[in-house]
Amino acid sequence: MLLLLLVPLFLRPLGAGGAQTPNATSEGCQIIHPPWEGGIRYRGLTRDQVKAINFLPVDYEIEYVCRGEREVVGPKVRKCLANGSWTDMDTPSRCERRAVYIGALFPMSGGWPGGQACQPAVEMALEDVNSRRDILPDYELKLIHHDSKCDPGQATKYLYELLYNDPIKIILMPGCSSVSTLVAEAARMWNLIVLSYGSSSPALSNRQRFPTFFRTHPSATLHNPTRVKLFEKWGWKKIATIQQTTEVFTSTLDDLEERVKEAGIEITFRQSFFSDPAVPVKNLKRQDARIIVGLFYETEARKVFCEVYKERLFGKKYVWFLIGWYADNWFKTYDPSINCTVEEMTEAVEGHITTEIVMLNPANTRSISNMTSQEFVEKLTKRLKRHPEETGGFQEAPLAYDAIWALALALNKTSGGGGRSGVRLEDFNYNNQTITDQIYRAMNSSSFEGVSGHVVFDASGSRMAWTLIEQLQGGSYKKIGYYDSTKDDLSWSKTDKWIGGSPPADQTLVIKTFRFLSQKLFISVSVLSSLGIVLAVVCLSFNIYNSHVRYIQNSQPNLNNLTAVGCSLALAAVFPLGLDGYHIGRSQFPFVCQARLWLLGLGFSLGYGSMFTKIWWVHTVFTKKEEKKEWRKTLEPWKLYATVGLLVGMDVLTLAIWQIVDPLHRTIETFAKEEPKEDIDVSILPQLEHCSSKKMNTWLGIFYGYKGLLLLLGIFLAYETKSVSTEKINDHRAVGMAIYNVAVLCLITAPVTMILSSQQDAAFAFASLAIVFSSYITLVVLFVPKMRRLITRGEWQSETQDTMKTGSSTNNNEEEKSRLLEKENRELEKIIAEKEERVSELRHQLQSRQQLRSRRHPPTPPDPSGGLPRGPSEPPDRLSCDGSRVHLLYK
Repeated sequence: MLLLLLVPLFLRPLGAGGAQTPNATSEGCQIIHPPWEGGIRYRGLTRDQVKAINFLPVDYEIEYVCRGEREVVGPKVRKCLANGSWTDMDTPSRCERRAVYIGALFPMSGGWPGGQACQPAVEMALEDVNSRRDILPDYELKLIHHDSKCDPGQATKYLYELLYNDPIKIILMPGCSSVSTLVAEAARMWNLIVLSYGSSSPALSNRQRFPTFFRTHPSATLHNPTRVKLFEKWGWKKIATIQQTTEVFTSTLDDLEERVKEAGIEITFRQSFFSDPAVPVKNLKRQDARIIVGLFYETEARKVFCEVYKERLFGKKYVWFLIGWYADNWFKTYDPSINCTVEEMTEAVEGHITTEIVMLNPANTRSISNMTSQEFVEKLTKRLKRHPEETGGFQEAPLAYDAIWALALALNKTSGGGGRSGVRLEDFNYNNQTITDQIYRAMNSSSFEGVSGHVVFDASGSRMAWTLIEQLQGGSYKKIGYYDSTKDDLSWSKTDKWIGGSPPADQTLVIKTFRFLSQKLFISVSVLSSLGIVLAVVCLSFNIYNSHVRYIQNSQPNLNNLTAVGCSLALAAVFPLGLDGYHIGRSQFPFVCQARLWLLGLGFSLGYGSMFTKIWWVHTVFTKKEEKKEWRKTLEPWKLYATVGLLVGMDVLTLAIWQIVDPLHRTIETFAKEEPKEDIDVSILPQLEHCSSKKMNTWLGIFYGYKGLLLLLGIFLAYETKSVSTEKINDHRAVGMAIYNVAVLCLITAPVTMILSSQQDAAFAFASLAIVFSSYITLVVLFVPKMRRLITRGEWQSETQDTMKTGSSTNNNEEEKSRLLEKENRELEKIIAEKEERVSELRHQLQSRQQLRSRRHPPTPPDPSGGLPRGPSEPPDRLSCDGSRVHLLYK
C-alpha cells in the first residue's frame, strides 16, 4: 500500500527539500520533509504511523511527487543507507513548473536589426510572466533563439534547427517581414502558431496563405482606417491617390480602396509611378484632385513634391496624406535628383497630414504587467548596451514585450489556467492539431492592455493599434490627434491649422441654382389669358342671352357654349403652366402638374371637340347615299352632345388612369456646370424643374396620338365641307376656319415645346401663346360675326327676321334641289343608254331568227294589225321605253 503524505505549504522543507540535513543514527534515517509544491510517498505506512515515528529503517525508499503539472527536478527517489543518510543528498529535489519552449528568430543585423532591442524586451517579458502565479502556474516559458540577420536564407537554416532539434517548440516568433513570410508558410505543416513582433507587410494578412500567423506589429494597412476616419470627419467623399509601384504600397492602396468603398467614399483618380512622378502629378492637376493620398518612400516623396510645387498642386484647396515614418526634416534634405530649393519644398509640403502607428501607449496607465509605458522604457533602457537611438528596433520593443504577454495569456487559457479545464501543454507535438487549434482560438480572442496600447487582433491576425495623426505646421510636425481603430475612438486635440482657415472641399464647390421662368413673360401672358377668359365669358353670355334668335338657334348654340367653356379652361391652364419653384414649394408641385394636365386636356376636348362634332355631322349628312337623304331633313341634337361627351369621357378616363397609375411629380433636369468669373473654386450647377412621370413618353404618345388624329381628321372634314351649305348648322364654315387655325398651331407647338423643354422661357412662350392665339381665333371666328350681324341688322328686334331667314332658307333649298336634279338626270341618262343598247341587241337577234324561218317555211301573210310577227324570244311590249319624262327631266 502506498501513502501520499503532503505537508502543508506553510511548513518549511528540510533535508533534501530544504536547508537542514537530518541526523544519521544507527536506528535508520530521519524523516525528511517534501519540497515546495510537492509531497512524499511512504510505502507501507499510514498517515498516522508516519506522524508517530521519527526514523525510517535502512533500505527504505521514498518517492517525491509534485502538485498539478509541476515536475520533480533532481532525484525523484531516495533510499535510506546504513550510515543513516539518504542517497544523493548533495542534489536537492525541487518541484518546478514544466518548461514550454519558444523558438525565436531575432534580426541582430541586416536590413532591420530590430532584435537588438526586441530580444531584451522579450527576456523582460518572460521574467515578468514567469513570476506571475496567476498565469501559467504549472508552466514556465523558456526561449530558444537565433540571429536571422533579416535574411530568409539564414532564417531557413535556423528554422530547420528549431524544428528538428529537441525540445519541441510550441510557437515560433520571427521578426522582419521577409523572414515571417518564410516561417509562416512552413509553420502550418508542423501545426505551429507563428507570432511576429516586427512584420508590417500587408501580404501577411492573407489568411489562406498564412492560416496560423499573428503579429503584434500592425500591418501597413492600419493607416487606412485612420485615413477613412479623417475623410469622414472632414466630410470628404472624393479622394485621389498616387503611389510608388512596390508591393507594399500597392497592397496598402488596394485595402484603402475597399475601405473607402464601404464608407461611401470614392477614389476618383488613381495614379502610380516607378521613378518619375512628373506625369502622374500633372494628371492629378488635370483631374481637379483635391484630397490626395501619397504612398511612396522618402526619396520619392521629395521628387513628388518638387513636381507638386511646379504644378501648384498645394495651398488652401489641397490636402496631402503621407506616411508618418519619414524623418522630420525629410523635405529639407539635399537631393541632387530634384531641382527645387528648400524654400520651394517647404512651401509645397506645408499643411500635409501624416499617420503613424503608435507603438508606445501615450496614456500614463498601467498595463497587464503593472508597468506604465514610461516605466517600461526606463527599465528597457537599463538593459541595453547602447543608447536607445543607436539600438535597432527600440521603437518596436514594446511590441515584442506585448507579444510574449499575448502568448502567455493564450497558453494560460488553453491549459485551463484560472480554474478552467484545459489541455496539457506538455502533450503538444507537431502532429497535435487539437492543441494548435485551441491556442489559435485563444490567441484570436486576445484583448488586454499592454505597454504598446490595447492589444487585439483582427480577423487576419494583424494587430489593431492606435495611430498618431500629425500635421506639418510652420515647417514642423504637430500632434493633432490619435485614433484607436479597435474602439473607433478618435482623440482630437483641435490643434489642426488650415491655410484657408478651414478644411478644403474635396472638389470644386458646386452651387445649385434653379432656372425660373421670366416673370415679365409670365405676367404678360397671364394678362392675355385673363383677357381671353373675359372674352370667352362675354361670348358665352351673348350666346345664352340670344339663344331664342333663329340665327343663333341655327348655329347649335349649346355646342358653341361648350366651345367657349373649353377656351376658358385652356386659357386658365396658362397660369399653372407658368408656376415653378419661384412661386410654389416642392410639396405643391405635383398638384400644379395635375392642374396643367387636366385644364389643358378638358379645355381641348370641350373646345375643339364641339367644333369637330359640328363639322363631322355636316360631312356625314352631305355625303350620304341618295336612299338616306331623309337624314338631312332632321337633326337630333342629342347625337351631337353625345359625341362631345364621348371625346370628353375619353380624356377623363385617360387622365384618371394616368394620375392613378403613374402620377406626375417634380423632376430635376441638371445642366452643365458654369464657371463664375469672380471665384474659380466655385461652379454653378443650373437645374430646371419639370413635371414628369416614370413612363412620361408612353403617356404623351397615347395622348398626343389620338389628339393628333382628331386634328388631322378635323382638317380633312373642314376641307371636304367647305362648299356645303346647310340651314341646320349655319356657321360650319367659320368652324372649319377655326379648326384650321387650332390644328396648325397645335401640330406645330407640341413638337417644338418638347424640343425646347430645357429652355423654360421659350417652351412656355410657345405653349402659352399657342393656347392664347388658338383660343382668341376660335372665339373671334365663331362669335364676332354673330354679334356683328345681330348688331348691324338688329335681327333680335326685327319683325321681318323670320321672313328674311325663310327667304334665305328658300334660296338655299332651291340651290340644293337644282343640284340634286342634275345628279338624278345624269343617273337616268346612264340607265337609258343601257336600255337602248339592250333593245338594239334584241332587235338584231329577232331579225336573225326571221331570216332563218323564211328559208325553212314559205312566207306568211302579213298580220292585219300591221305589226311585225312575234317570235318566241321577242321581248314584250314593256321593253318599249317612253322617253318623254326623261326628256323633260334632262331638259
